[in-house]
Amino acid sequence: MLEFGEYFFEFCKRSGYDHMLRTLGGNLYEFIENLDALHSYLSLSYQEMNAPSFRVEKNEDGSMHLHYYSDRRGLCHIVPGIISAAALDFFNIEISMEIVNQTEEEERTGKKEHIVFLVTQTPVFAYKERNEFSSSPQNLADSEKQIENQLNKEDLEKNKNTIRDRGSSVCPAKKSHWKTIRGIITLGKGKLSFRGRFDPVYPKSLWIDTKTFCNGLPFHMVFDKELRVKQAGVSIQKIVPGLQTMGICLDHYFSIVHPEVPFTISSIQKFINSQFVFQTRREMMPESWKHRPMLELRGQMIWMESLQCMLYLCSPLLRTLHELEERQMHIADIAPHDVTRDLILLNQQRLAEMELSNQLERKKEELRILSKHLEEEKKKTEALLYAMLPQHVANQLKEGKQVEAGEFKECTILFSDVVTFTNICAQCEPIQIVLMLNSMYLQFDRLTTVHDVYKVETIGDAYMVVGGVPVPVPTHAERVANFALGMIIAATGVQNPVSGNPIQIRVGIHTGPVLAGVVGEKMPRYCLFGDTVNIASRMESHGVPSKIHLSSSTYQCLKYKNFEMTERGEIEVKGKGKMHTYFLIRNKTATENEIMGRPMKDLDSGHESGQKSHQHIHVDETNHSAQCLGPNKLTFRAIPGVNCTLGRKKLT
Repeated sequence: MLEFGEYFFEFCKRSGYDHMLRTLGGNLYEFIENLDALHSYLSLSYQEMNAPSFRVEKNEDGSMHLHYYSDRRGLCHIVPGIISAAALDFFNIEISMEIVNQTEEEERTGKKEHIVFLVTQTPVFAYKERNEFSSSPQNLADSEKQIENQLNKEDLEKNKNTIRDRGSSVCPAKKSHWKTIRGIITLGKGKLSFRGRFDPVYPKSLWIDTKTFCNGLPFHMVFDKELRVKQAGVSIQKIVPGLQTMGICLDHYFSIVHPEVPFTISSIQKFINSQFVFQTRREMMPESWKHRPMLELRGQMIWMESLQCMLYLCSPLLRTLHELEERQMHIADIAPHDVTRDLILLNQQRLAEMELSNQLERKKEELRILSKHLEEEKKKTEALLYAMLPQHVANQLKEGKQVEAGEFKECTILFSDVVTFTNICAQCEPIQIVLMLNSMYLQFDRLTTVHDVYKVETIGDAYMVVGGVPVPVPTHAERVANFALGMIIAATGVQNPVSGNPIQIRVGIHTGPVLAGVVGEKMPRYCLFGDTVNIASRMESHGVPSKIHLSSSTYQCLKYKNFEMTERGEIEVKGKGKMHTYFLIRNKTATENEIMGRPMKDLDSGHESGQKSHQHIHVDETNHSAQCLGPNKLTFRAIPGVNCTLGRKKLT
């Protein structure tokens, strides 16, 4: 606790209170005496602060008794650490503190703990000076006393000569002593006086009349040992009209808030060095004050021995203009020399700056929330844009760059349409057509993600996708084939609004080279150009309901990839003549759930048959995919933002 007290003192200095602490007093006694005043000042800003209270008494032998009051028990051992650190830092003295008394005085002070420390102090010299004086400390004390007596008796010129003569003949060991003396004494007008020793001059009679005194000090009261009011300032009479009747008892109209002592002259004299805070009693205030906050006065007590009376010089304890208005007071009620005026106005300015700062913080928070919402909207916009265009193409357009057209030597294109779609439209309401197409396209769109193919566009009931564009991949034909199988399965779940039966679709696929690029400005589209697109469209238009029609080039790509296909033979294709085509039946190694991308309890079909099947995982980190090479050949796609562990590889 002692070390914490030393640390806390250093912490306060680093926190900006260094200069404030240094100016509390010129010696340790004054420093401790004004600690309560510092706490009172800080309470203006920190109104919930519950600071301890200090009272110090000087003893004849130079020691001091420090009284420490606190309603928090067990913290008294911090006090020696704080006071010792302050004494060494500010006054270059070492002190020792010991507890000589420890009591609880709840009735007298309102505090739960009253600790009395005995404080003894020893000056700390520099290292050289300490060695020089260590041999004869008693001689040093005697020499100081003799010099002080001599300086008080002799006149200025004689002392100057004496100091000059002695200074030229003293041994080197005593030069530092004369340096100390020169720091103690100052030259006055015709007199030589010790620094810190001052004899004031008083007039024979007081050159101020009673009216001027009461007007110049509008907040003051004089009362005797019986607490009878003998005199009061004009402003305090205005607020407490009862004070205009001289001789009333002060404790009838006021109570002591700080220090928490009984309202007796002896208690006040004991704590006379403390700041006293009085508060008006509500029951003694005029009727107009019944709903106002009570006025608090803060000031010092001065005992006038000749009159056997106590003078209370005080000011209203007000922090803001709002508190001033609540008590229906004005700045004019406070004397111009009273710094309470400045305190109220400066604090009002501080509150205005704090309110401005709070407004800025609120605006900052609003901007943060708006920025967050803007980021969310941006993500939605980007998601919509990426659904319309490939991501790298969309990013180039956002940056204002020209998107170059690209040539792809081999890709696989798929077209599909709804059988008898024209007849369905003629017999249904438009909303029914929209609902039917939306239900179908939602499933198709999900399959594009499952099999990683790019949706080019939809026109009416026509749906177009491509594999290997815009990102070239060697498995473009397999991806589109699996996607086509999924389309046939998904179509069985979409109802024909006319017949009530599942709709039928035709699917055509062709593999070949294409040219791809962005066309348009208002609604830019990523379009495919070339004969491959035309042939794929012809495969669809010459197809069979619920069948997947393949060109010979696509057949060659899938021939050795575990797909079951049947030969259709030669057919007449509009604009192309005779073409040898095929039908895709199924994927020999994939189940329906795998084709549709549905979750499965166990992907290892060997478990179902009771036989273990070893799977080898091939990870394609470039395309964020993985293939299972073995009896069951599957392709896994890592969902963005989800970690997938495949064997010893981890995809994100």
